[in-house]
Amino acid sequence: MAKKKEATVEERLRHLYDLQLVDSRIDEIRNVRGELPLEVRDLEDEVAGLNTRLEKLESSLESINNQISDKKNLIEESKALIKKYTEQQKNVRNNREYNSITKEIEFQDLEIQLAEKNIKEFKVQIDQKKEVISETKERLKARQTHLKHKKSELDAILAETEKEETALIKKSDEYKANIEERLVKAYTRIRTNVKNGLAVVAIERGASGGSFFTIPPQIQVEIASRKKIITDEHSGRILIDAALAEEEKVKMNKMFAKL
Repeated sequence: MAKKKEATVEERLRHLYDLQLVDSRIDEIRNVRGELPLEVRDLEDEVAGLNTRLEKLESSLESINNQISDKKNLIEESKALIKKYTEQQKNVRNNREYNSITKEIEFQDLEIQLAEKNIKEFKVQIDQKKEVISETKERLKARQTHLKHKKSELDAILAETEKEETALIKKSDEYKANIEERLVKAYTRIRTNVKNGLAVVAIERGASGGSFFTIPPQIQVEIASRKKIITDEHSGRILIDAALAEEEKVKMNKMFAKL
C-alpha cells in the first residue's frame, strides 16, 4: 500500500488558515447572537422565580384565610358557651356556682375579643399580601412579555444562522482531521489565548494582523517563502503572507456562500 504523501509546509499553512476562517465565521455567527441566549436564560430563571414566589404568597394567603375561619368558628363556639352558661346561671344553688360560671363567661368573652383582634391583624396581613401579589403579578407579566420578545428575537437569529453554523462546525472538524494533531493542539491553544480567537494571521503593512508589532523584513521574506511555520514572538500567532491569505479568503468565501 502506498504511503500517504506528507503535506508540505505551504499546504499545512493553507489548511490552518482555512480552519481559522471557518472558526472565525462561527465566531461571527455566535457574536450576532451575542448575550441573547444568556438574557433568555436569565429571564426564564426570573419568571420561574416569580412564579414560585406567587405560589408561596397565594399559599400563605390561603393559610391566613383558614386561620380567620378558625377564629370565626372559635367565636361562634364561645358565643354558644356564653349562652349556655348564662342559662345555667339562672339555676345556680349558691354563690360559688354563680361565680364559677361567671368566670367561664368572662373567659369566653376574652376569647372572643382575642379572636376578633386576631382577625383584624390577619385582615391587615391579607391586604399587605394582596398588594405584594398584585405587584408580583405585574412584574411577572412584564418579564413574561420581555421573555417572549427576547425568545422571538433569538429564534429568528437561530433560524437564520443555525443551519450555517452546524455546517461550519462540521467543516471545522473535517479540517482538523486533515491537520497534524500537534498543529491542531497548537492552533487551539493559541486561539484560546489570543484576542478575537485569531490564531493564524496574515502580515498587514509589515505587522502581524491584529498587532502593532512590526515583523522584521528578513522574517517577512521567510514567511512569504512558505518553507516553515513561523509564529509571532509577541502574540504567539501563526503568521502567513498576505497573498496566501487572500487566495484562501476568496476560496473560502465561495464555500461560505454555498452553505
